[in-house]
Amino acid sequence: MNFFEPEEYQDKVNLLFNQVQKDLKEILEDKRFEHIGASAIKGAVSKGDLDIFLGVDRNNFRSTIEQLKQVDFREKENTLSTNELCMMITEKYNYDVAIQVVVNGSKFEDFIKFRDLLNSRPDLLEELNVLKRGCRGYTPEKYRETKSSWVEKILSEC
Repeated sequence: MNFFEPEEYQDKVNLLFNQVQKDLKEILEDKRFEHIGASAIKGAVSKGDLDIFLGVDRNNFRSTIEQLKQVDFREKENTLSTNELCMMITEKYNYDVAIQVVVNGSKFEDFIKFRDLLNSRPDLLEELNVLKRGCRGYTPEKYRETKSSWVEKILSEC
C-alpha cells in the first residue's frame, strides 16, 4: 500500500468531491451527499482516494444503484454488499472515486460517525495516521484487515 500525507492530496480531493456531487445532484435529487473517508478528515494520511456517502430512503436503494450505473458507476466486486449498503466505483473522473450507497438510518451511518469522531479527536487521528504509515508495503487485503480491526475497536468504544 502507498499512502499520501494530507498536503499531498486533500485540496485536490475536496475539489473533486464538489464536482462529483454537482454532477450527481442533477440526476439524484433529494439524496444525502457526504464526504467521508480519510480525505474528509483534516490531517489524515490516505491512499488519496475519494469516498462519498450517498444516503437514500430504503425504498429508493435499488433504484439509486441503477441510476448510478446509467452514469458509468459499477458495483465494486469482492466488497461487502447488503440490502442497506452497496459500494459503487467509477473511472470517469480519472481518479479513485467510490460511492457508498447507504440506507438512511442503517448501521452503515457509521461512516459518518467515524469521520466526525476523527475530526473531533486529534489523538485518534494521530493513532490512525501512525497505523497507516506502518502499513506501507502491505497488500490491500492486509491493510484493510488491519485498519478494519482498529476502526471496529474505536467505534465500539465511542
